[in-house]
Amino acid sequence: MCVGVPLRILSVDGIAARATDGTHEELIDLSLVGEVPVGAWVLGFLGAAREVITQDEAEKIGKALNGLRSLMNGGELGAAFDDLEQRAPQLPPHLQAALDKGETIA
Repeated sequence: MCVGVPLRILSVDGIAARATDGTHEELIDLSLVGEVPVGAWVLGFLGAAREVITQDEAEKIGKALNGLRSLMNGGELGAAFDDLEQRAPQLPPHLQAALDKGETIA
């Protein structure tokens, strides 16, 4: 299973960047996301940035990963998923559009 990790861009050299998750640095490929400024956040998978994300998204993902890490080590989940518990479930945009048109979704 591959888990995306939020990474903050430290430096860019063409399609490569140095990025950090706050604990260690790594070299990542930017080919899939294009130009990214220093300081931006990306979601990294297996050495490649797959999506540019906001700092808020990075913090939420980091909090969730820390909660899961704690749980796997016998600790508590804590407030790792508070942002999800505070909102109603949402359909993906294409399914919501179909539902709004009166189409049946199964």
